[in-house]
Amino acid sequence: MPTSTFPASLYNLLDVELYVVLGIMCLGTFLFYKSFLKRASNARHQSIQNHLKTINRQFFVLTFLFVVYLLLREQIEASVLVKKLTPYVATMTYIAGVVLFVRVCRLNVLMYLFLGSMTVGVPLLLVNIFSLILFVSISIWSVSHLFNVQVAPLLATSAALSVILGLALQDTLGNLFAGISLQIDKAFELGDWLEIQNGSNKIVGQVKELTWRATVLVGWSDEIITLPNKVMASSQVSNYSPAGTPIVRRQVFRISHTQNAYAAKDLLERAVSQIADIRAIPSPMAYISDVSEHWIELKVVYFIDSYGRQYLVGDKVYSFCLDILTQNGFKLAHQIFEMKKTDEVKT
Repeated sequence: MPTSTFPASLYNLLDVELYVVLGIMCLGTFLFYKSFLKRASNARHQSIQNHLKTINRQFFVLTFLFVVYLLLREQIEASVLVKKLTPYVATMTYIAGVVLFVRVCRLNVLMYLFLGSMTVGVPLLLVNIFSLILFVSISIWSVSHLFNVQVAPLLATSAALSVILGLALQDTLGNLFAGISLQIDKAFELGDWLEIQNGSNKIVGQVKELTWRATVLVGWSDEIITLPNKVMASSQVSNYSPAGTPIVRRQVFRISHTQNAYAAKDLLERAVSQIADIRAIPSPMAYISDVSEHWIELKVVYFIDSYGRQYLVGDKVYSFCLDILTQNGFKLAHQIFEMKKTDEVKT
């Protein structure tokens, strides 16, 4: 052992009160889940229940180790073998308790974030950072108090190493802090459809995950798009999935001058209103948007809730409206090209 004070310091920590506190934390986590996350989606329920099962297993492991440790402490003077074995069992018990404590705190933070996004979920970036900071803090405290090691001088003497690591991890750290900034600003959430304009490049996709390094999107063809968080933070991001805000779409139909444009306009409005994916409020609207020598142009404006379904809805609008127009005797106009025959010029 590094110092002779290690077993005594560890034995002072491992008491029944600390074990009871961890048990109460586990019970409180379960009650928090049952009380405040009833409206969460099935995927969220499954995720939280898996975490709870892991915590239950960890608590049973801690209980087993703690009971064994208490039995050994009672017989520590009975034999040399028990005296040598007790510090190792105590160390495993302490590690199991630390792991359980970090897992419980992590799950509580995760469930707290779920309160604001019960349907889609939340990125794990902030939860992972919280878990890492908590684990590192407990590790430093353990080294300092259990082994009587002064950590501050070690950190001071490693300043040069820290500078070297900082330079080597410059891009990674930049993406990390950019990801934290995106989460704090709450410019988007998981499941949102985004249009990212970065210079002349335009990228469209649905947010799947926000990691330490990058934002992961799913494109129109289910392709995975990975963008560094620094690129996301420096780009113009348009979010088409804010709650309660409909997405407006327009489609054009052209009829000839010989047909009744006002009747066609009313017919288009009624037809689009019958499509289930289109919002009733605001209601669809059709109007004459252009008149040329070849046609009268009618534009239909409607509102939908899902940015990702806009092309499927557009296909329904075109198909249904064309059928309705055909059934009522309307035909779409087409551009006519006139070619005039000219006499040849003889030279």
